[in-house]
Amino acid sequence: DVQLQASGGGFVQAGGSLRLSCVVSGLPSDDYAIGWYRRTPEKAKEEIACMTLRDGSTYYADSMKSRFTMSSDNGKDAVHLQMDNLKPEDTAIYFCAATEWYGTECLDYHMSHWGKGTQVTVSS
Repeated sequence: DVQLQASGGGFVQAGGSLRLSCVVSGLPSDDYAIGWYRRTPEKAKEEIACMTLRDGSTYYADSMKSRFTMSSDNGKDAVHLQMDNLKPEDTAIYFCAATEWYGTECLDYHMSHWGKGTQVTVSS
């Protein structure tokens, strides 16, 4: 079974940084895309970035490009989300998710597998 577990959330002051991690297991191949999302009461789900494991290509939602960076360790074992210059409006539950890769940019993919989220709280 495909399993994902996000971690690394916490409390941080505005302007600070956090690095989230997502441990991935059970992927049958590298033909998968992994994405980071967040959810707040105001925005049901917001896409942040995604990565295609086969070639390591990374894609970002336009509003996320300047402060968020997605990376991976050992290919499909773990992915990370570096978040810099955090703002109170970044307060959310952050999730990682995975789905089969169809050979295209992975933004807006319908994710099949979701991990439990990690809470990020940014104080002003």
